[in-house]
Amino acid sequence: MDRIIANQLAPRPGSEVLAASLGLARAFREAGAPVVAVRVERPNVEVQPPGSDLAAEVVAVADEVVVKRTIGGFQGTGLHELLAARGVDTLVFAGIATNLGVESTARAASDHGYEVVFVEDAMAALSAEEHRASVDLDFPRLGEVVTAEELRLG
Repeated sequence: MDRIIANQLAPRPGSEVLAASLGLARAFREAGAPVVAVRVERPNVEVQPPGSDLAAEVVAVADEVVVKRTIGGFQGTGLHELLAARGVDTLVFAGIATNLGVESTARAASDHGYEVVFVEDAMAALSAEEHRASVDLDFPRLGEVVTAEELRLG
């Protein structure tokens, strides 16, 4: 993920997304809610590109790490079973890229019956236009869009 965080992103740099995501993760841990990180691997390659691992800080706060090999985090990962076993009914999304992995995973979450919340200031995409299209047009149809400050735990 270090490679992904270092990409040219918008509307905010990856370092801000990482900081906001870590803040959310710490708040969830303090509230006793599970933190699940999703890491992408390219399928059908023996060695992943350098920088493909999750940021060490993310691994440190995650209760679980799920590895996906498709755009979304549910297909073939066991994520739904993991969440169901923990009694999770609401998912709060943050990450890179807003319009790809985040949106694809959120659509599948909605299909699985989860309530969905998007933390807008804990996401970024390859362009501000892609980010805004997801946040303004698609996410409100799937769930609630909030900022980290607006998110209430408990």
